Amino acid sequence: MSPPSGREAPSPAEAPELVIITGMSGAGRTTTAKVLEDLDFFVIDNLPPTLIGRVFELAARPGAALGRIALVVDVRGRQLFGDLRATLEELRGRDIPLRVLFLDASDEALLARFTEARRTHPLAGDDRVADGVARERELLRDLRAEADLVIDTTSVTVHQLRDRLVDVFAASDHQGLSAHVVTFGFKHGTPRDADLVLDVRFLPNPHWEERLRPHTGLDAPVREYVLGDDTAVAFLERLGGLLDLMVPAFQQEGKRYLTVAVGCTGGKHRSVVLGEEIAQRIRALGVPVQVDHRDRLEE
Repeated sequence: MSPPSGREAPSPAEAPELVIITGMSGAGRTTTAKVLEDLDFFVIDNLPPTLIGRVFELAARPGAALGRIALVVDVRGRQLFGDLRATLEELRGRDIPLRVLFLDASDEALLARFTEARRTHPLAGDDRVADGVARERELLRDLRAEADLVIDTTSVTVHQLRDRLVDVFAASDHQGLSAHVVTFGFKHGTPRDADLVLDVRFLPNPHWEERLRPHTGLDAPVREYVLGDDTAVAFLERLGGLLDLMVPAFQQEGKRYLTVAVGCTGGKHRSVVLGEEIAQRIRALGVPVQVDHRDRLEE
């Protein structure tokens, strides 16, 4: 959509911030919209994609006082939803400050949520909820791959999701790359939203040391045990070199979010120690980092 005749599009510095909330039905779009509204976003739910440009133009008018806009766009728009990718491409071509947030969850988690809420899936029709989920996942495959940020809500509570959103979208002067380091246990499932997954199960496992088993990787005895291994030290040194290469490259490409997942067997010992170390190395490169130890208290 082009700007109205006789009026130039606002410059990126003057334009309101625009966030598109999309993703799988049941993955947390409604919660996300409410959190962003609490963060002083002007939120519109279930907007047809072809109207995104018009909303932006209205918000960019002098005196509109709409500095931050969040638009929920999803498959409830039926045939109109198919216009979303083309609309996003057109908006990005105009250098509009735009971020796409994609909410996702495992099929099993989505099915459980629909069953608990006794709701029908918008794409299920007369078929099973599972059929609707499958259709939606196929429809959104390319959009998910192109999103600026994917948040997997499979194993997070509403409060954890809120904390993650606040970390990402709370007003801040920082406009560059931000990182999220999440540690996990492979036996509890791999995070679906990771850009980089690191498997540290090759390191000696503190779980088999009786004195260390009750502790976590945040405790000094476990940390000393893990980092006392020469292989762990070598791994961190080589990974540091990789981060030195990757982080500036991501920044140059304009990437806004980087999620690094670090996994061991249970997510309690080795991954927690290495996750904290990796976060420190990323911070040393001037990138703000949020750290979540997903499975630290499991087992």
